Amino acid sequence: MPYQFEDLKKSCHSEWRAYIEHSFVAQLGDGSLAPEAFQHYLKQDYLFLIQFARAFALAAYKSPTLSDLRQAKEGLQAILDVELDLHINYCKEWGISEQELANLPEARATIAYTRYVLDAGNRGDLLDLHVALSPCMVGYGEIANWLNSRAVTKRGDSNPYDAWIAMYESDEFQQAMHAEIRWLDDRLADVSPARFSELTRIFSDATRLEIDFWEMGLKQSD
Repeated sequence: MPYQFEDLKKSCHSEWRAYIEHSFVAQLGDGSLAPEAFQHYLKQDYLFLIQFARAFALAAYKSPTLSDLRQAKEGLQAILDVELDLHINYCKEWGISEQELANLPEARATIAYTRYVLDAGNRGDLLDLHVALSPCMVGYGEIANWLNSRAVTKRGDSNPYDAWIAMYESDEFQQAMHAEIRWLDDRLADVSPARFSELTRIFSDATRLEIDFWEMGLKQSD
């Protein structure tokens, strides 16, 4: 039976749930998250996006087909031309200036996850890189859906983090999430059990590093 992305999640079920349902996420959903924790997360997420752009540049280099190359180019362009500007403007709403963002040091959790992704891509092929990125590319969409499934999640003006949830529940992000899952499903269908075991390790490591990223935000650690 061919493998699918769902099999990666099943292989790391406890880690995946700990990531999707982390205390940082739950508090963001019910509006109880400390503003300072969210601001710390926003600052580090800006630095994460820069490294994410580098990962898409690496994906272009690793692309074996024209279709993959175009996908990598679109991802890089979206981050550089759209997402970073949106993030900078969103940070301004939270009292974080572009100058402050430019001078930020990377937290250890930021370094750990982003360099792991780049290392996985450098050592392996395009599939290794996509699997390492998938906890972010798929996970944030699932997080928005999980939050919306909870009765305690607050929406609208009663939650200062409503705009964050709206970003990842948006049709645009949800479509991108499902497109990534389809891409992964197509490639995973052809891998051997031994190869799937290797990819499972990458997925597990990346998911655990995403958990650490939430912890970094919650504890406001450097």
